Amino acid sequence: MEATWLSTSLFLLFLFLLFAFSVFLHRRRTHPRLPPSPPAIPILGHLHLLLKQPIHRHLQTLSQKYGPIFSLRFGSRLLVIISSPSTVEECFTKNDIIFANRPCFLFGKYIDYNYTTIASAPYGEHWRNLRRLSNLEIFSTNRLNMFLGIRRDEIKLLLRQLSRNSRDHFARVELRPMFIELTCYIIMRMVAGKWYYGEAVDFEEAKQFREELVKINRMKEVIFQGLIDEHGSPTGLVNKNTMIDHLLSMQKSEPEYYTDEIIKGLALDLIFARTDTTATTIEWALSLLLNHPDVLKKTRVELDALIGKDRLMEESYFPKLQYLQNIIFETLRLFPVAPLLVPHMSLENSQIGGFDTPRDTILLANVWAIHRDPKLWEDATSVKLERFENIGGAETYKLLPFGLGRRACPVLAWLIE
Repeated sequence: MEATWLSTSLFLLFLFLLFAFSVFLHRRRTHPRLPPSPPAIPILGHLHLLLKQPIHRHLQTLSQKYGPIFSLRFGSRLLVIISSPSTVEECFTKNDIIFANRPCFLFGKYIDYNYTTIASAPYGEHWRNLRRLSNLEIFSTNRLNMFLGIRRDEIKLLLRQLSRNSRDHFARVELRPMFIELTCYIIMRMVAGKWYYGEAVDFEEAKQFREELVKINRMKEVIFQGLIDEHGSPTGLVNKNTMIDHLLSMQKSEPEYYTDEIIKGLALDLIFARTDTTATTIEWALSLLLNHPDVLKKTRVELDALIGKDRLMEESYFPKLQYLQNIIFETLRLFPVAPLLVPHMSLENSQIGGFDTPRDTILLANVWAIHRDPKLWEDATSVKLERFENIGGAETYKLLPFGLGRRACPVLAWLIE
């Protein structure tokens, strides 16, 4: 009995090794020039590298050893990491459409309405419609200007709160929660006119993870469908100048393009993807000012000269405040909201820098490494605002806080404001 079991096991092992070797030979013949790669663990590939946090710093270290284009394997999935302006230009301009797809992760299925949001949707007609809708109906300059009063009101409330905290004496405050609340309030008022306070894997752990995602999906569905029902009801909110109301009005004339699913996905993208990232950028910008008194002093001089000491700054002043713009650029360079851009995936076989990239390769751009590359930036880790005084087209592939190409962040204008 034991001999039979042993021989069967050895035979199955032999078949597995034969299959793996044939796949390896096939890949070698089909894609003889894959990007260089560090040593991998059999079957697992480079999954162990995920334990080395923060991952963008470790990927930068690997790029210094293997070059600006290198590859990793997570199980059977091939990842290619790029970390130079030339490779960024090649991927997101010359080969933009080839790398316009998104990989399908569990998060996109259970949280992003089954890959129907603009961030997670596969490249195709549905995504193009979402992009058109976002650019024309949600994030256009006219639509953003309609919410100018909301942004002004919430900023005044925050300043009033800070003034109360320090009325009698100096007070220590934690600004990050305040910035998160600020951005959350602004976005929720823009979206819904509301304030809110204050299957293939069978491992048990994987099953639990899926179950938790499904629970989150149910709770999310209740919240967002409730918002749509409330705004669609004749007895709903009095304030009709919100993103949801605007999209619901468009739904009446073009129901196939403005389904409830699409409206919920756009609201989800805006609320969850923008709240923390915007608050984090504000926090880093303030940290930059407080840790560099000379920069703070020059900023105050510019504000006093163009605005005065007795008025609050309005968004309309921003184009004239060159020094303040440089602070934002330097903040986004040193502390990008996404050190690694949202993953792209190739639609077909292609090449990057002379290396082969098979179809369905996941592409990661290490923006953090590019922004701190001493070959690209003089004194790369220091704060030097003058580097942006004559910023031009050459910096397009050096400064990438919101990505590049057709899948770049669709709310770029709003985030800058």
